[in-house]
Amino acid sequence: MFIRVGYEIVIESKAETVLILALSPHSSIDGRIIGAPGVQTEPELPLEEFLDSFGNRLTRLRAPVGRLKLWSDCIVEVDGKPDEFNWNAQQEDVGDLPPETLQFLTASRYCDSDALAPEALRLFGDTPPGWARVQAICNHVHNQLTFGYGFGRPTKTASEAQREKTGVCRDFAHLSIAMCRAMNIPARYASGYLGDVGVPYSGPGDFCAWFEAWLGGRWYTFDARYNTPRIGRVLMVRGRDAADGAMITSFGAYDLKEFRVWTDEVPGTPSDAAMNDMLKTRPKTEALTLAPTD
Repeated sequence: MFIRVGYEIVIESKAETVLILALSPHSSIDGRIIGAPGVQTEPELPLEEFLDSFGNRLTRLRAPVGRLKLWSDCIVEVDGKPDEFNWNAQQEDVGDLPPETLQFLTASRYCDSDALAPEALRLFGDTPPGWARVQAICNHVHNQLTFGYGFGRPTKTASEAQREKTGVCRDFAHLSIAMCRAMNIPARYASGYLGDVGVPYSGPGDFCAWFEAWLGGRWYTFDARYNTPRIGRVLMVRGRDAADGAMITSFGAYDLKEFRVWTDEVPGTPSDAAMNDMLKTRPKTEALTLAPTD
């Protein structure tokens, strides 16, 4: 399956501002990518691209005074399968976990699992360890939080989302991650593109956050906001929480003027030439009316 993904983001700066952008497909993607997956700018600017410790593709630039358009438009090959479900995946003892997973067991900037530990034990202490426990956490978060862009803020932690019962995509992910970690299950933040493939139209496009839990010797994708397997995720960033994969990290002030994201299935199996022709014209998509926070 081929998914066309991209964005147009327009910002306005009153002074020259250094930006670090997490706006490219993740380095782990092994399918074909046709088009311009990296950050493009109008006007054209010098760009420095590098990988961080989580394999995220980051771009550093100096935004000039005035308006700057950031954009990307490409077609990515994905397997076309829904998120994998494995009810038999087991939770591992902490003493047996691979060392590289241990950083995803402890509290982080937004996933304050230490503050949530008593509540997690009360809610999930009697659930069977393994997939059933993670699914119980997803069910709780899905039912606990009401989604809305007006509920998001850049400082909101998992415990605050639990208390306020509201949030955006990243809050659903953060609360799930924190509850998993409180129950000794490694969990990490993930974000990227997720369109309406195989489901009804849900409104203007946006980036989406979900999480991954370590069970049975591997990472599995979970999504407490939708709480059902989805098709066509295109990963952009991973990390301990959203602080490790912020869409735009700014070392100066700017105003967000426009924000459009598209994630659309490409019908059939077009040739590379046909896909390149398709990419000559940007898709007409709705813009979000509020600045995204997830």
